[in-house]
Amino acid sequence: MSEPNPHLLIVDDDERIRGLLRKFLMRNGFLVSVARDAAHARRVLSGLDFDLIVMDVMMPGEDGVSLTSALRETRQTPILLLTAKGETEDRIAGLEAGADDYLAKPFEPKELLLRINAILRRMPEPVTETTAPKLLHMGTVRYDIERSELFQGADLVRLTATEVQLMRIFSENLREPVSRTKLVEDLGRDKGQAQERAVDVQITRLRRKIEADPKQPRYLQTVRGAGYMLVSD
Repeated sequence: MSEPNPHLLIVDDDERIRGLLRKFLMRNGFLVSVARDAAHARRVLSGLDFDLIVMDVMMPGEDGVSLTSALRETRQTPILLLTAKGETEDRIAGLEAGADDYLAKPFEPKELLLRINAILRRMPEPVTETTAPKLLHMGTVRYDIERSELFQGADLVRLTATEVQLMRIFSENLREPVSRTKLVEDLGRDKGQAQERAVDVQITRLRRKIEADPKQPRYLQTVRGAGYMLVSD
C-alpha cells in the first residue's frame, strides 16, 4: 500500500494567497487545508494532525511567531514561516520560537515547494518495534538514535524536524567537530553567513533541551574554529 500524500495546513489572512497556495500545492501532490488566522488554525489543529504547517508571520490578532511558540509546547509538527520582512532579526525570532525554516515574501512557488520537501525529508523515518534502540546518555537526558527521540528522565522532549536532523548529524559524528558550513549543507539550506547564524540559533535551542546549563554546555560543545561537537557520557 502506498503512503498517503502529506497533509499541509496553510495559515494566512490573505484569502487570495491562501487560494493560490492551496491550488499550487494540491497540483504538486499534497493534501491541503487552510486557516485564515491563528484562532482558526487552533480550531483546525484541535481535530487534525498535519505533516507540515505553512504560516504567515504577519496576521491580525495573534501573529505567526507567537502561534509557533505556543504550538511548540505540545506539537513537533514542522513549521515553515512566511514573512514579508527581510531583517535577519525577524527571521531569527521565528527560528527561536520553534520554526523549522522561513521564506521571505515575495517568493517563487517552486522555492516554497523545494523548502517543504526539504523539511519533510528531514523528518525521521518510522521504525519497527523490533528495532534495537541505540541510546546516547547525556546526564539525565538520553537520546534514542533509532527512534529520533529525546528523553529527560521518563519525559519525552519534543524536537522539531530541524533538531531531529541536527541530532542525526551529531550522532553520526559523535565526539568529532562538525563545521557550521557542513551543518548548513546537511540541513539543505543555502550557503551564507545568514544561514550559519540561523544554525547557531538552532544549536542554542537544542542546548536548552539537552544541557543542564545551556550557557555552559557540557555535551553540545562549541569547538573554537571548528564548529560544534556532541559528546555523551
